[in-house]
Amino acid sequence: MAGALKEKQLAQNVYAALQAASCPMVDGLYLQEADSMLQLLCAPSQHRTDILAWICSSINPNFATSKAMSVRSEYPDVLTKEMALLGQELMLCKAGDLDLIRGDASPHRQLQFLEQLLSLLSGSQKSAGHRMDEEMLLNELYAAESLPHLTQMLKPTFDPWPAHIKALRKGTKSSCKPSRGEDADVAALLQLAESALKQLQSECEFLNNEQQSPGVFSPSSLRVAAGDLQQLMATFSHVYETDLRAYCSRDSPSFSTETDVFHRVHQLLLACNTELEMLNEVSEASVSMNEEVNGIQTQPRYWRRGEKHTMPDQLEELSRRSREFLSLSHS
Repeated sequence: MAGALKEKQLAQNVYAALQAASCPMVDGLYLQEADSMLQLLCAPSQHRTDILAWICSSINPNFATSKAMSVRSEYPDVLTKEMALLGQELMLCKAGDLDLIRGDASPHRQLQFLEQLLSLLSGSQKSAGHRMDEEMLLNELYAAESLPHLTQMLKPTFDPWPAHIKALRKGTKSSCKPSRGEDADVAALLQLAESALKQLQSECEFLNNEQQSPGVFSPSSLRVAAGDLQQLMATFSHVYETDLRAYCSRDSPSFSTETDVFHRVHQLLLACNTELEMLNEVSEASVSMNEEVNGIQTQPRYWRRGEKHTMPDQLEELSRRSREFLSLSHS
């Protein structure tokens, strides 16, 4: 029972958000009951598909090209797959969640998906009467009367009194009718401020040197940049809420102060490495000595009677001569 009430509340919230976003698919549908809203938003129908397609095209303007819409009208499955791919790019669903796009998933899941899409569309949920979304802000920013001020912000100058401020000041001055002494004080103060600003402007070299190739101001570029920034902020907010918040709220790890254990282990490992290196050197020295001894015994290196002989041959010859000498001495 609680689940059904929650689904009805979600349906009312999504329907109100569609009205606040001026969705043409709900314009003229004066639904009052939550069951009717639930039927409209969660039951598979062409009207529901049109609502979802309108949301996708509002989030991504490239989604609503005329060529693409003509192809989708002939092949409805193409539209379903493309909306699923857009949901995957926004990290709201998977590319294989076609049942969610068609309306075959659970109502609670569908309503959550629509609510997340609408949050990306509007940036923040406001009432229909006080809606101030990105499009309205940019339209006001790019109005004809605002463009000179926007250009002045991009290339600021030290002019503290724009034309409309001067006119307002003159009107205020004429209505207040200040005395001559006050008028002289204000004029002197303005003159002093203007002199200080001119001196400051002369000291700021970067305001006097124009770039050789200044960039052309493009309102459409700023519009695209603002849309991309909103997309990135929404994506990061989703990743933070789903993956990063749990890690950011953890306490910092505590490290043990007993460092003598690690010092002793390091010394033991260092002694072990030194002993292994010594054993390796002893083994290499033994092999080298063995090769040298074998060479002495097998290779002819000692001269006798104009020829080289091996060490055993030399020892045998010396022994023979010694025996002969001893035998002669005894005789």
